[in-house]
Parts: sequence; C-alpha cells; structure tokens
Amino acid sequence: MLFRLRFGGEKCRWFELFEWFEEFELWVLPKPLEPIKPIKPFKLIKQNNMPTIFTTRKYQLPFILVTSLFFLWALAHNLNPILIPHLKKACSLSDFQSALIDSAFFIAYFVCAIPAGVVMKRYGYKSGIILGLLLFAAGAFLFYPAASLLSFPSFLMALFIIASGLTFLETAANPYITILGPPENATQRLNFAQSFNGLGAFIAPLIGGLFILSGKQLNEEQLATFSPEQLNSFYVTEAAAVKMPYLMIGLLVLAVALVFTRIQLPDIKEEDSGPNQGWGRLFRHKNLRNGVIAQFFYVGAQVGIGSFFIRFLNQAAQIEEKQAAYLLSVALLLFMIGRFVGTILMKWVAPARLLAIYALCCIGLLGLAIVVQGMPAAYALMGVEFFMSIMFPTIFSLSITNLGEDTKMGSSLVIMSIVGGAIVPLFMGSVSDATHSIQLAYLIPLLCFAVVFYFGWKSRLGN
Repeated sequence: MLFRLRFGGEKCRWFELFEWFEEFELWVLPKPLEPIKPIKPFKLIKQNNMPTIFTTRKYQLPFILVTSLFFLWALAHNLNPILIPHLKKACSLSDFQSALIDSAFFIAYFVCAIPAGVVMKRYGYKSGIILGLLLFAAGAFLFYPAASLLSFPSFLMALFIIASGLTFLETAANPYITILGPPENATQRLNFAQSFNGLGAFIAPLIGGLFILSGKQLNEEQLATFSPEQLNSFYVTEAAAVKMPYLMIGLLVLAVALVFTRIQLPDIKEEDSGPNQGWGRLFRHKNLRNGVIAQFFYVGAQVGIGSFFIRFLNQAAQIEEKQAAYLLSVALLLFMIGRFVGTILMKWVAPARLLAIYALCCIGLLGLAIVVQGMPAAYALMGVEFFMSIMFPTIFSLSITNLGEDTKMGSSLVIMSIVGGAIVPLFMGSVSDATHSIQLAYLIPLLCFAVVFYFGWKSRLGN
C-alpha cells in the first residue's frame, strides 16, 4: 500500500507499504476535513412546461387530504335521490316540484364555476378549497332551520349553497390532483382519487335510508283521514328527519376546513405564457371545447340514470321501491369498483381509448335495458354504473391536458358543464310522460354516451 503524505503545502518524503498487492494514495490536508453536509431533499423544477414534482413528504399529505374531498362531495350528491322522495312527502310536493331538487343543485355548478376559477387563479387552490368547504358546511347547517320552518324554498336554497361549495371543491381538487405529480400519470391519479367518490356514493344511500327515510308511505286517501293537527305533525316529523344527518355532515366538513387552514398545502403556479387575452383564449384549446361538451352529456346521463333508477326497476322488472333502493346501492358499489378497475387498466390501456371502449359498453347495455324486461333489464342498467365510473375524471383530465396557465380557468368551464345534470333528466321525464314508458326515456342517456364515445375516439387520435 502506497501513502503520500503532505503537510502545510510542503512535500514530505514518501512512505511505501505494500499490502494485498494494491496501491492507494492517502492525501493528508493541512486543515481538518469539514463535515460532509447532508444532501437536501431534491425538488424537480418545471422544465419544458412540465408541472412541478414535489418531494415525497410534501406530495403525500396534499394528495391524501384532497382525495378526502372526493368522498365528502359524493355524500352530498348521492343524498339527493333520498331527498327527492322524502321532501316530496314531507312538503307535499308534485313530481315536477320534487325535480327542482336536482335543478337547484346542479344549476349552482353553472353559476359558480367561473367565480370559483377566478378565486383560485388569484388566490390559489388552497383558498378555493377552504371557501368551498365553508359553503358546503353552511348549506348543510341551513337544513336545520329549513326543516323547522317546513319550507321547501329554504331547502332549495340550502341545496344551492351546498352545491356552490362543491363547485369550488371540484374546480380545485380535480386539476390539483392532475398536477400534483408526473403528468404522464395524471389521468390514472385522478381516477384513483375519484374512486373514493364512488365509496361516498355507495355509503350515502345507506345513510339516507337509515336516518332519513321513515318507510311511511301514505296515499292521498289515507292523508285525507288525518285531522289538520295530525297532518301537520306528520309533515313536521318527516321534515325533522333531515336535521341530525345534515348537522353531522356540516360539522364534519367544518372540521376538514379547519385542517386545511392549519396545514401547508403547496400551491402550484402554472407558467404564464403571455398577457391575459381573456376567456376567448380558452376556446382555442380544441380538447377543452370537446371536453366541456362531452362532460355536459356524461353528467346529464349519469344523473338521469340515477334519478329514474328506482322507477325503471319498478316498471321494467316489477321490483318494489325498497328492494330497488337496495339494488341502487349495489349499483353504486359497482360504480366504485369500476373506478379502481379502470385505474388499474390504465396502466396498459391509454385513458382515451379506455373511455371510448367503456362508452360503447354503456351504449350496448342501455340498448339491452330498453328492449328487454325483468331482471335482465335491471342487471343491464346496473352494469352501466360500472362502465361509466371512469368517465368524469377521464374526460376532465383529457380536457385540461397541456392548458398551462389556463388550467384553473379551463377546469371551471369543465365544471360548468355539470349543469347537464339539471337539464338531461328533464328531457327523460318528458319522454316518459309522453310515451308512458320509462324504458324509452333511457334512449336519451344512450345518445349522451355516443357523444362521450366520440370525444374518447377523437382524443385517442389526437394523442
């Protein structure tokens, strides 16, 4: 072994030592060696307009917290099918009046989507999430006085405020999930987060059936035998059933909002490509234009299928309401499973291609549900829930791909298209009333899925 010694910059004589027949050189410095500084956690910065990839510690917590929002707004969405028959009974409503529950809810998306995008573009994703949670909680708390007053307009106002908060949450959470990580996995990541939306969709009808629905079905002849005091007591008791569930939901949402105010949630700044040219610039993105249209028809189909699910099973398969409600819960469980399966399949199948394939499956199953009777029709309709599970997050992700600084405002436009849920079911109801067949009404969501297929096919070609 060979040692070369050096002190104070002056050369000293050589010492040689041979060992294991190898030679090494040892350099002795005049100053003590400085301790090696620990390597700081790395952070990749934007290059070629790619989003920032955060360190593991910063990445995981925001992802978990934002994913929890998908579960929360699924509870609000999927309690509406419970509220429609319940408030129809509690407030003595017609079918048209009870349909206003969906209208008040989904119109809020159209009204508040652009303000939500403006708020987040100016103040960031975290501010938009906190504001959305506060609106969500406020609307849930308003159910208490609405039930005490037995006022249907007050219920509609509470639902509108809840949906306004959800608009902020969805406008923030969907693009945030897509940007918070490698861009090539954005669609897969969003589908994974949306899977917890499916979990909330499965649980909501169970909660509503257990704590809200009383099971009392009284026809007009039975109600006519009640005295005014008995009738009022019946209505008050039915309306009061919503107080505690929505109070607990409001407290839960408020607690989540408090958590978001206390944590460090990184906000991702998209690169500014130039001076702001207004909203007209957004429509130059072809994928965004097509995505807004596809999302409109998809959400309309999804809401219409769920809203008339129980009636469909009652007419096509002669299944009573309670059993049909149970099958709806099973269908929503399939919806959740479909999200997880779709997320896995996207490892091997491009998201746009899988979207087109799933849209074709929905078209085929709806066609079968329209022409057959009995349990095959019911099973076909339940199968649609499985295959439409990936559509919302996939359409959303494909729509805002490569928007750069326009991502936040572009996501607002996609969220605005959720207003399809307030419009398409009205056409389904009109067809059902005109033809006296709820099965024929399902031709409308079939046509909606044809639009989704076209978007998936065009996106596949574009990619």
